[in-house]
Amino acid sequence: MSNISLLPEEKVESLNIKDYKIIQSDKLYKFTSDSVILSRFARGGAERVCDLCSGSGIVSLHYYALNDDSVKSCTCCELQRELARMNEKSVALNGLEKVFTVINAPLQSFVPSEKFDLVLCNPPYEKAGGGILPKNAHLAACRTEATVTLEEIISCASRVLKRGASLCICHKVTRLQELVTLCDKYSLNICRMQFVSGAGGKAYLVLVEALKDKKSDLEVNNAIINDFRDFSGEKK
Repeated sequence: MSNISLLPEEKVESLNIKDYKIIQSDKLYKFTSDSVILSRFARGGAERVCDLCSGSGIVSLHYYALNDDSVKSCTCCELQRELARMNEKSVALNGLEKVFTVINAPLQSFVPSEKFDLVLCNPPYEKAGGGILPKNAHLAACRTEATVTLEEIISCASRVLKRGASLCICHKVTRLQELVTLCDKYSLNICRMQFVSGAGGKAYLVLVEALKDKKSDLEVNNAIINDFRDFSGEKK
């Protein structure tokens, strides 16, 4: 493990899986339970993994922690420099520099040297200009499509995936129809779906797995009740 220098606003948090950890900042966007639910939804066994809109790296770090026996490489693509740098420190904190690569660049121009077995993405949920935008430009970029649209994300995922490989993405239920349409447009065929609701409430989130250029019958998993208690998802 490398010697990591934390900023005053940064702190180390446990992923509650083995000894894996992540760095979070009080001044930057903090991940929610949606990210952890998504990493648990994705099937294990992928060797080359990509995390689009990766933020602090929670989705790919959590997926790796659950599947460190199979994952050989993880590439994180994040536009915001502060989040990308914090992701790099988390990678170093866990001694994973030979596994993880953090790309600080817009995904619209992201061209990997090799294609991936799995793309993960917890995207901005709100359309740009819709609703009340956060005054903080950093939060606006994390929560809204101020710098990247859902179509650009789906297009990028299709471009960087191997044939037959998977995109796993989560989104608001209210945008499911749009997500289905875009996956179809970019040759990503939805094979699995799962809804998430709060305790006693209606579904607010949908998890989707889509295969690149490969048809499959649709599997709808039992809904998840998100009780916000334990998101480690560690294999027993």
